[in-house]
Amino acid sequence: MNNYETIIIINPNLDEAECAAVTEKFTEMIGKEGKVDSTEVWGKRKLAYPIQKNSEGYYVLINFSSNPEFIDELNRVYNITDEIIKHIIVKKD
Repeated sequence: MNNYETIIIINPNLDEAECAAVTEKFTEMIGKEGKVDSTEVWGKRKLAYPIQKNSEGYYVLINFSSNPEFIDELNRVYNITDEIIKHIIVKKD
């Protein structure tokens, strides 16, 4: 199992409960395939440039470990989730 970190930016038009539900959804999904080490909710922050006509986003950092095969599936689910406006998955050393 490899260590990873992912940052997701959630649409700022959602309220706190909806953002928490999206965060919980991905934390549970990652937990089923690996182990979630930590989840940090950074809250609403200004974006460096507009993304999908949004100037702000709700940031969440998740540190986890999983098999490399799971990363493609996680990336696919991020891409089809309307609430996620941007994401990145990075392998840690």
